[in-house]
Amino acid sequence: MHPILLEIPKFEIGGWIIGPLSVRMYGLMIGTGFLLGLFLASRHAKREGLDPDRFLDMGVYLLIAAIAGSRVLYVITEFREFANKPLEMFAIWNGGLVFYGGLIAAVPMGLWYVRKYSLPAWNSADIMAPYIALGHGFGRMGCFFAGCCYGAACNSPISVTFTDPRSLAPLNVPLFPTQLVEAGGEFLIFGALLILWRYKKFDGQIFSAYLLFYSMLRFVIEFYRGDAIRGVYFNGMVSTSQVIASGLFVVSLFMLWRFGQKKFRHEM
Repeated sequence: MHPILLEIPKFEIGGWIIGPLSVRMYGLMIGTGFLLGLFLASRHAKREGLDPDRFLDMGVYLLIAAIAGSRVLYVITEFREFANKPLEMFAIWNGGLVFYGGLIAAVPMGLWYVRKYSLPAWNSADIMAPYIALGHGFGRMGCFFAGCCYGAACNSPISVTFTDPRSLAPLNVPLFPTQLVEAGGEFLIFGALLILWRYKKFDGQIFSAYLLFYSMLRFVIEFYRGDAIRGVYFNGMVSTSQVIASGLFVVSLFMLWRFGQKKFRHEM
């Protein structure tokens, strides 16, 4: 809604001109979600008898991979936007991170890390899954403040109107609050995964459930998005994110079935 939390005018210290500086809500919310999620994940790892410091380190690697991957996918789907201003590709503070790109990049990074330090791969993924949802929820709140990932125009009682000229959303138009709806969905997924932990039957179950829940949430949310086209297929009916969500839905069901089968055969 308001991209800038705090603005500091330029000032001089010892002959050096510093500023102007601004604290952007987008970065603040992403940072808050990341740090909170990582802290809770490390505590969870400790309860599971694993080294919490390894999870703190892994979180940094995953963050770097996720930011790079999410920006790359955004640039690919919005390539025309950057054709004449290539340096804008690196301006992530202006929004423009596609979560699926980050997930695609973070998974191999996570696999590399757990193998390097001999961590239990799928149990580690299960530990991280709820806190990925938590951090992503904060990230979507950051999107709301920045005005990116906005919804379609509507006259619903829950619509929001952006008025800050620094916002990335269209101004003075009632829009469906897709960012807040998705954030709420992520927080619900976070709670559901923590509850599911109490009934966990096999390694990989929580992470697979996270992929399943999020793919359904994202597929539905895409119908209400009103921001710039992010790649469309079938005469504009399906977006890139919906294609990925559909594939992820099938993969997550297969993972749940496969891990469950292994558990069943082991018990036999």
